[in-house]
Amino acid sequence: MREISFDTETTGLNPRGGDRLVEIGGVELINHVATGKSYHVYINPQRDMPEEAFRVHGLSAEFLSDKPLFEHVADEFLEFVGDATLVIHNAAFDMGFINMELERAGRRTIPNSQVLDTLDLARRKHPSGPNSLDALCSRYGIDNSKRIKHGALLDAEILAEVYLELIGGRQTALGLITDEEESSSASASFEPGELGTFNARKRPSPLQRLLQESELEAHKAFIEGMGDSAIWSKYNG
Repeated sequence: MREISFDTETTGLNPRGGDRLVEIGGVELINHVATGKSYHVYINPQRDMPEEAFRVHGLSAEFLSDKPLFEHVADEFLEFVGDATLVIHNAAFDMGFINMELERAGRRTIPNSQVLDTLDLARRKHPSGPNSLDALCSRYGIDNSKRIKHGALLDAEILAEVYLELIGGRQTALGLITDEEESSSASASFEPGELGTFNARKRPSPLQRLLQESELEAHKAFIEGMGDSAIWSKYNG
């Protein structure tokens, strides 16, 4: 499962009222694990930078003046996204700007079905709030000390950590048993030399086979070619 923890910075709050995108940051996750692959770009908004927005992210019109236009990076952005789910905090804001820029560039927009809003997740999990990104970092003990100003790539990296906590913590991939089962299992013990019965827990869904049938047949033929000299053949029931 491929997901992208995603964030943007802009010149303001209204994509249909003249505000523009100025920065995109994305971090790739495969099965909820960061791969180290990311996407980051600054964008020339072709307009001034309001003081209120500058105070948020520190990106000046002068700094952005030699950066590419969105239409020049639109294809590489869409290629990076592909069919991955975009994980965004307050997704309506970021997607409003992304899809506005894609429309202006004559490219396909990204549907809501391809977006997961972590703000919605946080509100369901912590209905009393607060649920800002900084508040969630504090709740989960995530270091956001470098977040002096907003930055799309840094915020995407932080959001990836927050997202993992919201869906069950860093051990989410190992959560195959209930608390009751885990407690029962932990209480069982055997004296040295004592035999016990171990009942393996079933996975909620089978693992996907990674080998092709032809590879399995080639391996089987290789083993058979070794004859009785293969030590494991003695234990092959």
